[in-house]
Amino acid sequence: MSDGLSPTRSRPEAHGTPPATLSVIVVAMNEAHDIGECLESVRGLAMETIVFDSGSTDGTPELCRRLGARVFETDWPGDGPQKNRALVEARGDWVICLDADERLSPELRTEIAALLAQGTAHNAFSTPRRSSFCGRFMNHSGWWPDRIERLFRRGSARFTDVRTHTHLEIEGTIGRLDGPIIHISMPDLHEALEKTNAYSSAGALTMFEAGKRSSLAKALGKGFWAFFRTWVIRAGFLDGAEGLMLAINNAETTYYRYAKLALLTRDGKVAKKR
Repeated sequence: MSDGLSPTRSRPEAHGTPPATLSVIVVAMNEAHDIGECLESVRGLAMETIVFDSGSTDGTPELCRRLGARVFETDWPGDGPQKNRALVEARGDWVICLDADERLSPELRTEIAALLAQGTAHNAFSTPRRSSFCGRFMNHSGWWPDRIERLFRRGSARFTDVRTHTHLEIEGTIGRLDGPIIHISMPDLHEALEKTNAYSSAGALTMFEAGKRSSLAKALGKGFWAFFRTWVIRAGFLDGAEGLMLAINNAETTYYRYAKLALLTRDGKVAKKR
């Protein structure tokens, strides 16, 4: 653990105080193929696991219940609002938010267990995230090191109200942990293309509602820049064929986000939602 434990805090067990408790929150839709490993990775560490499901048809809610999670079946208001709904239900002293295709590494489990037992002055912690694309863990391309804030003291943070790729707004100091979250992202190109469509639609609508506008020329320029940044500036070429595919995928997602925004700019119609 880099700087997770406060030097001014003694171990609570020295005073007979039990360790702090942890809630895990996960939002999901049709994640039966992934969410089992996610929930298993926190078994024995968390006091509770909370899953907010938004219309799964593949048995995700039933699987999560069998694995001991509290499951809430709701509509889909967007990434940030859904995670804030889940946060309201959390009862632990600490909360960690995971996506269904993420799981704790053994190293991170050990660090979190020590943090809960020993206490800390920080209100949140960042962790590295180790992500794979089409079966390969990426070492460059802007995907590693990829440090994110997911673990926080309950009551000290909330998620931004955006439709996709929300992040935490945190009050107080943020420590650093060394163990990674493992992210099995886009195992094949079929899923990559599905996410490209979903993310670009949500992103275009969010930008349109924020007053942003686009054009086809801007979409082309933004797409080219996304490829150049991933492949050249972030050394995606060192990730081999998968690095090239990821750079193209980033370019496509960016292009379609701005192209869809250009259509909204033209006629004001709402892009297709998730």
